[in-house]
Amino acid sequence: MTELADLRPASPPMVRLEFAQKAFIVDDDRLLLVRKSMSDPHHPGRWEVPGGRIHVDGDIDLDDHIRREVWEEVSIKIDPGPPFHLWQWYMPDGDFGALQQSRVVAVARTCRPISVDATTMNQEPDDHLSEAAWVPRDRLAGYDLIPSLRPVMQHFLRLPADLD
Repeated sequence: MTELADLRPASPPMVRLEFAQKAFIVDDDRLLLVRKSMSDPHHPGRWEVPGGRIHVDGDIDLDDHIRREVWEEVSIKIDPGPPFHLWQWYMPDGDFGALQQSRVVAVARTCRPISVDATTMNQEPDDHLSEAAWVPRDRLAGYDLIPSLRPVMQHFLRLPADLD
């Protein structure tokens, strides 16, 4: 005999919507990349750009947010520039259990460095970064990027060098 509970459709997983900013920091035709540490739970050893999710604890100034994220991750000061790309990705949401996920909507922004001596010494423990590197624009294609950043990087590389 089939029970009524067996006929009900499974409830869809809960999805939390989050927002993020990523800084494409350009200096002398070089882009600042950060490498995820081998302890990173999602993309160990892969490269990305600095930035992070916005934690809404009241009113948020987007320029201040990206300045803070970059300072925490690579210890440099930046002048935030305009957005050039919008994208999204899904990831497991540890706050709600293994079957839950977050949908992250992100904006990529070109930024100008005020300082250039990048280090990961100020990072938060959950950043999982092992190094920072200034990479010449013509060598970016050779880096193993996190999957969600690959189409954004292609878009970035199509920008005129004097606009990034």
